Amino acid sequence: MQRRDFLQLAAAGSAAWLAPKALADEFPMVVAGSDHAAMGHQMPTPLAAAPVGGPLPPLPSGEHLPALPLLANQAQEAGRFVAALEAAPLQAALWGDGRQTAFWAYNASLPGPLIELWEGDQLEISFSNRLSQPSTIHWHGLPVPAEQDGNPHDPVPPGAQRQYRFTLPAGSAGTYWYHPHPHGHTAEQAFRGLAGALIVRSRNDPLRHLPEQHLLFSDLKLDADGQVAANNMADLHDGREGQYVLINGAWQPMIPLAQGERQRWRLWNATSSRILKLALPAHEVQLVGTDGGLLAAPQTIDSLLLSPGERAELVVTGRFRDGVPAGLISQPYRRGKMMHAEQQQDEVLAGVMQHGMRPTQALPATLRPIAPLGAPGYRRRIEFSENMADMSAMFLINGRRYDMNRIDGSGKVGRIEEWELVGNAHMDHPFHLHGTQFQVLARTVDGLWEDEPYLAWRDVVNVAAGQSVRIRFVQQLPGLRMFHCHILEHEDQGMMAQIDFLAE
Repeated sequence: MQRRDFLQLAAAGSAAWLAPKALADEFPMVVAGSDHAAMGHQMPTPLAAAPVGGPLPPLPSGEHLPALPLLANQAQEAGRFVAALEAAPLQAALWGDGRQTAFWAYNASLPGPLIELWEGDQLEISFSNRLSQPSTIHWHGLPVPAEQDGNPHDPVPPGAQRQYRFTLPAGSAGTYWYHPHPHGHTAEQAFRGLAGALIVRSRNDPLRHLPEQHLLFSDLKLDADGQVAANNMADLHDGREGQYVLINGAWQPMIPLAQGERQRWRLWNATSSRILKLALPAHEVQLVGTDGGLLAAPQTIDSLLLSPGERAELVVTGRFRDGVPAGLISQPYRRGKMMHAEQQQDEVLAGVMQHGMRPTQALPATLRPIAPLGAPGYRRRIEFSENMADMSAMFLINGRRYDMNRIDGSGKVGRIEEWELVGNAHMDHPFHLHGTQFQVLARTVDGLWEDEPYLAWRDVVNVAAGQSVRIRFVQQLPGLRMFHCHILEHEDQGMMAQIDFLAE
């Protein structure tokens, strides 16, 4: 069953979420010791059941990785993208036993529809808010005008509509996403289902010959009645992590990959707070892109730390080997939680199924030029801190809780800024800056500065507890720009600030 077919049926309350049989028919499981196993086929890593509260059974697993449904372009002429997005409640059947779970979704899709654009496109999105709360659409990472950014200053009231209009500049190709950003409601709207992927493509893409896989990670926390659970005090403190990490709305799906085949994987961490340390132990993995697009050259990696809001592009080459688990795993990573247990062992997020053999396609040695930004015209120090003695102001930037009516500084359009991000905190805080991309220059490791090993364009960087990170960027468009921790519970509680960038 295709994901879009499920969603049409789920809204009517007549379909189960997952359909593992479809995968079994297309990619039959291979039993160890059988003739197929002797021929070199490999059994996927066993998928362990996630803990659940109360009488709930685990979600079905093992279906083929669902494709993200595309948002249709209603424009007739080239260079324009015209479409509509609606945020509204949705009832979905997770187990196929008649039980319904209430979500909030864009266009009745979990996750929201994929938006595919080209550099230079003029985008016009009509947004309708059918929720009981104000909402926005924040175009996360895109260099859009401040009034089109979907920040907390431009809420769309319940029952209202607005138009988002902007043009994508040259050089903006990359892996982005969209999600709500109304102050005080962002976390709830995101964990109830509102998030979608967005890709800006270049006609000069050196990796366009590779087949793509899209993996959007979300986090599902259910209560004993099978409903999306509200945040408790522990969630507000540590950030929310659920029982299930979903990929494209599916739990522990299967990803087909041929022996020797190279695939381009685009990854989105759309969870509220979960930091994913991803690994594919059996396979060859190269990092080829970050939030703002391709790197200058591929980087061979063993694991990838992907913090909330962050994206990456990988080239995965199938290297199935006997005795080596073939799946996509999340390795343990301690982010400083105090009220929840930290992950203690590898967790399987997806199986990787060998599907034949293919010749290995060439991977370019260089991908695109990236020039380092020059000397800064202005420097700032941005400190993340926590105040556990005051429950009304637990999470602070430069000692202050966010105030929508306070401007925390001013900047100049076109000026290079250098910021030192300081984690004066007991837990990690992923930093996100609106309106532009930045370059990470260096980080402290055990108190000593170490240069970043390669240049990349980013809009999210994890600031670990006790760590400092040095970045440089330029804002090319004027207006008020937010920066904040992308653990959404921390953002909603005030770990956010804003700077007004003025034209010369």
